[in-house]
Amino acid sequence: MKKPHAFYTFLILVALLVSGGVAGQAQSARPYVVIGYVTDKGWTKQQIDPFKLTHINYAFAVPAQNGELAAITPRDSANMAILTSLRSVNKNLKVLISVGGWGGCKYFSDAALTDESRRKFANSAVAFLKKHKLDGVDIDWEYPAQVGAGNIYRPEDKENFTLFLKAIRDRLDEQGRQDNRTGQNHYLLTAATGGDTAFVNHTNLGEAQQYLDYVNIMTYDLYHGNDKVTGHHSPLDQSKKGDQSRNSSMSAVDGHIRAGVPVEKIVLGIPFYGRGWADVKPVDNGLFQPATGKHSFLSYDELVAKYINKNGFVRYWDADAKAPYLWNPTSRTFISYADAESFGPKVDYVKQKGLAGVMFWEYIYDLQQKNVLLNKLVDGLKEPSSRSGAGR
Repeated sequence: MKKPHAFYTFLILVALLVSGGVAGQAQSARPYVVIGYVTDKGWTKQQIDPFKLTHINYAFAVPAQNGELAAITPRDSANMAILTSLRSVNKNLKVLISVGGWGGCKYFSDAALTDESRRKFANSAVAFLKKHKLDGVDIDWEYPAQVGAGNIYRPEDKENFTLFLKAIRDRLDEQGRQDNRTGQNHYLLTAATGGDTAFVNHTNLGEAQQYLDYVNIMTYDLYHGNDKVTGHHSPLDQSKKGDQSRNSSMSAVDGHIRAGVPVEKIVLGIPFYGRGWADVKPVDNGLFQPATGKHSFLSYDELVAKYINKNGFVRYWDADAKAPYLWNPTSRTFISYADAESFGPKVDYVKQKGLAGVMFWEYIYDLQQKNVLLNKLVDGLKEPSSRSGAGR
């Protein structure tokens, strides 16, 4: 009786594999992450939907000159208490403190410099986590071994970035054993990484990733305020025009994979905002044109209220990049942004590529639209892929 039973079991397994049943079950059993950055103002508890997010990264704490986390404001403390209270509604929600951010990274290089300094920072981070009853730490170092917003940087940052993450990971695991937070409930360590090739070149991501639960690629600001030529700041794929050396979201992911980051740890970053250029050369509706005027940053709420097909701005779609943009020929203003239509191909890419999920900056930029962008992400990740050809 045993041999026929084993034989029939084998036939059933083969049938499931051929039909995609096992693969489909495995994929559906692994929930996608939806990581939202929440900052210090502009929201209320009632406006944060704990069931639409798997993780909240509260931004930001910053390293201090003494190598520990700098003191935070009473408002920050109150905000984190509000966010952690949402776990009473959704017990699976994770709340992390994000450390750094643009303008908050001055002393990362110092904190990562020696064994002693790394241990000091890790102890400070874990003490902070314990005090505020958090689930993990997110490191947003902009950027190791590169200039940022007035940050200290050294060539040694490339190696020290990995050692820094290891020190934090070791300390989190040590605390986790004391707190009975091991296995699936362990304290989390994640990192926000640059979407350009420079971040990959100035770190050893293949080694560093072993200490991280998720690698959140900032696949936005690929064109930004320092650029004197317009472009898509968060395209899915490369446009047929423009600077072909610039990364797209897809090439940023591929670069991380080539560097050694497992695909199942990669989280695709998505912007809830746009970037604008003024005094743009009036050619090709302003796309990939020189711009000499002021740069602007606009939330999606503001874009809907004042810009998208309003006040002289016309919406266009780049079918190659899978990205919308706005052009006002009168004011010669160009705006690159993301919207619900552009999220469709990105969500399909996440699923087809086997990524961990999506991350977005930031929650308050979509509040007036009642989470239309967040809803698109959440609903899209629940649905089977409707498009083909996004993955490589």
